[in-house]
Amino acid sequence: MRFIGITGGVGAGKSEILGYLAKKPDTRVMLADEIAHELMSPGAECYDRICETFGAEDIFLPQGGLDRGKLAAVIFSDEAKRRQMNAIVHPAVRVYVEKEAAREKQGGKRKLLVLEAALLIEEHYDELWYIYTREDIRRERLMASRGYSTEKVDRIFASQLTEEVYREHCRVVIDNNGSVAEAFAQIDRALSEKK
Repeated sequence: MRFIGITGGVGAGKSEILGYLAKKPDTRVMLADEIAHELMSPGAECYDRICETFGAEDIFLPQGGLDRGKLAAVIFSDEAKRRQMNAIVHPAVRVYVEKEAAREKQGGKRKLLVLEAALLIEEHYDELWYIYTREDIRRERLMASRGYSTEKVDRIFASQLTEEVYREHCRVVIDNNGSVAEAFAQIDRALSEKK
């Protein structure tokens, strides 16, 4: 089984790439954000620590649970709070992923396990792929598809890794500035190469 980490900045088109990979035979795609949301829900591993750390913040829903919009506003506008949240959630996600990867390898049924996450540098993959899309294209996508303001895009971009860091750590770079078909062809080439 090949364990591939997929990373890249917000708006890089990772969802399209992951959708394509998910259609490959004997492949499982995991999303770090979905895992994190699960671990942050009431009764789950990270929820009580978030309540203790961020109890004074207006980030909770009246019926319990986290208001994701308010939470994002808090952590993307305050670097110290973003680091606190990451210190709670990232280790729990890492443990979950490691357990799932070990389980899938032991099961012997998968050819490919893919994990998408913004921060993958410290993880343990067979290989790490960077989905590269120019910043101007990413900015345009986020403003058009998600309705983000210029200021919000700037804050998100400032909180993410630089292109140089991604390129330094990733064995494969998928250039996603052209057509979807071109990106898919690059994926197929990378999958056909020996590790």
